[in-house]
Amino acid sequence: MEDASGLETEIDIDTVKSRSLKGLVTLVTRSSLLQIVSTVGFLMLSAFLGRPEIGLFIAVNDLVSILGYFSDVGLAASLIQKKTKVTLTDLRTTFTLQQILVTALIVISLFLSPVIFGYYHIQGDGQLLFYFLLSAFFLASLKTIPSVLLERSLHFEILALVEVVENVLFYVIAVILAWQGRGVSSYAWAVIVRGVVGTAIMYILSPWPIGFSLSRSSLKTLLSFGLPYQINTLMAVLKDRFLNLALWKIIGADGIGIIGWAQTWSQKPLRFIMDNVTKVTFPAFSRLQDQPQALKSGLEKTLFLITLLTFPVVALLATLSPSLVDLFPRYSKWQPALLPLALYCFNSALAAISTPITNTLNALGKVKINTYLMIMWTALTWILVPTLSLRFGYLGTAYATAIIALTSFIPVIIVRRYIKFSLSVSLLPPALATLGLICTSLGLKFLLPAGLPAIIVNGVLSGSVYCAVIYLLSHRMIKDTLPAVLHVFRRT
Repeated sequence: MEDASGLETEIDIDTVKSRSLKGLVTLVTRSSLLQIVSTVGFLMLSAFLGRPEIGLFIAVNDLVSILGYFSDVGLAASLIQKKTKVTLTDLRTTFTLQQILVTALIVISLFLSPVIFGYYHIQGDGQLLFYFLLSAFFLASLKTIPSVLLERSLHFEILALVEVVENVLFYVIAVILAWQGRGVSSYAWAVIVRGVVGTAIMYILSPWPIGFSLSRSSLKTLLSFGLPYQINTLMAVLKDRFLNLALWKIIGADGIGIIGWAQTWSQKPLRFIMDNVTKVTFPAFSRLQDQPQALKSGLEKTLFLITLLTFPVVALLATLSPSLVDLFPRYSKWQPALLPLALYCFNSALAAISTPITNTLNALGKVKINTYLMIMWTALTWILVPTLSLRFGYLGTAYATAIIALTSFIPVIIVRRYIKFSLSVSLLPPALATLGLICTSLGLKFLLPAGLPAIIVNGVLSGSVYCAVIYLLSHRMIKDTLPAVLHVFRRT
C-alpha cells in the first residue's frame, strides 16, 4: 500500500491532549459564532422572504441532504477512527467509491427531476435551487478527504474557520439578494457560492494528491466499521429528513415554512446552550463510570445548568413573540406560526432534559437503549405527525411534536435505574421559576401597553422574577455549579 506520510504525521499523547483542548475551545467558540451569524441571518431572511419561499428551501434542502446519507456508506468515519496510519490507498479508495456513489446519485436525481418537480409542484427558481443544491452536494463530496485529514490531526481550528467563512458568505449573499426581491433564487446563489468558496479554501489549507484507486483490502477494512456506523444513523434520517418530504406533500411549502420558522427559533437556545455543555460532559461522564457519586453529582449539575439557562429563554420566546411579531409589519406574515412556536418551545424545554440524559446513556455504554429509544421516537413521529397533519394541517404537525415531547421523561426513568440523581435538585427549581416567569409575563402583557418599551419591561421584570425564585430555591446549587463552570472556562 502507498504511504500517506506526507499527509498524516504521528502525534504524541501530549500533542493529542493540547490539540483536543484547543479543539474544544475552538468548537465552543465556532458554535457560538455560527449561531450568532445564523440567528441574525435567519432573522433578516424571515423579514424579506415569504413563508412558501422559506418552506421551499427547507424542503428542497432536505431532499438533497438525503443523498448525503447514501453517498458515503460510513467510509469517512472509518478513516477518522482507524487506529493505524491512514495510507494514500485508503484515501483514494474512499474518494473513488464516494465519487462513484455521488455521480450515480446526481444522475438519478437529474433523471427523476421532472417527476419530483411535478409531484411537489416545483417551478422556476425552485428548480434552479434544486440544481444548485445538487452542485453543492458534489462540491461537499470533494471536501471529505481534506476534512478527514484535518480531523485525524486534530486541527479543528481549520475546520472551524472554513465553516465560519461558508456560513457568513451564505447568509450575506442570501440576505442581500432577498432584500433585492430575488425570492428563492437568493438561496440558490448563496448555496453555490458557499460550496465553491468552501471547497477552494479547504484544498488550500488541507491539500492532498487526488487520485483514483479501488483496493479490495482497504474497502474491506473500512466498510467493516463504516456500514454499521452508517446504519446507526438511518433512524435519524428516517425520523427527520424523509418525514419532511412526506410533510411537504401534506401541508405544502407554506406549511413547511411556518413549521420551519417556529422550529428554528425554538431550537436557538438549545444550539447556544445545550450543545456546548454536552460537548464537554460526554467525555467527562465516560471517565466517571466507576465513580457513581461523582457521576450523580455531575449529571445533576449538568441538568441544572442546562435547564437553568434554557427554560427561561424558551419561555420568554413563547410569551413575547406575539408582541414582537405585531411590532414589525414585515413579520405579520408569521402570525400563523406563533402557536407552533409555543408548542416547539415546549418541545425544546423537554429536549433540554432528554438530550443530556441520552448523552449520559451513551457515556455509560448503554448504546442499545438509545437505539430502542430512537426506534420508539421514529415510530411515534411517523404515526402521529402525518396523522395529525392530515387532520389539522401545519398545526397538527406542531401538536404531534408536543405530544411526542412528553415521552422525554422515559429516558429519565431509565437512567435513574443506573444513577440515582435527584429530580428535585436538578429540574424542579428551574421548572417552578419558569412557571413564575410565564405567569408574570402573561400578566404584564395585559397590564402594559403595546410597544417595544413594554416588551423590554416585560422581559426584564419576568426575568427578575425568575432569578429571584431560582435563587430562593437553589442558591446552594448555584454556588456549587457556577464556580465549576467558571473553572472550566478559565482552564480552556
